[in-house]
Amino acid sequence: MEDTDIIHRIGELAEEERRLEEAHGSTSQGLNREERDRLDRLQVTLDQLWDLLRQRRALRRAGRDPDEAEERPVETVEHYQQ
Repeated sequence: MEDTDIIHRIGELAEEERRLEEAHGSTSQGLNREERDRLDRLQVTLDQLWDLLRQRRALRRAGRDPDEAEERPVETVEHYQQ
């Protein structure tokens, strides 16, 4: 997957996330169970895609092949220190 593909996918998922949140006043309280689950999955997938993009950019800056980057497990990307 190329950086542009990742960026495009991030944009699509972020737009879906925005639509879900806007439909319910930027809060998950008004979402039904299916919508909350979808929003949770969107957020996790977005975290994974952003992580993959950062890995690819770091590898490229280090003079390495960005295709060495791999999608990391949810457990890894969801527990990063901010």
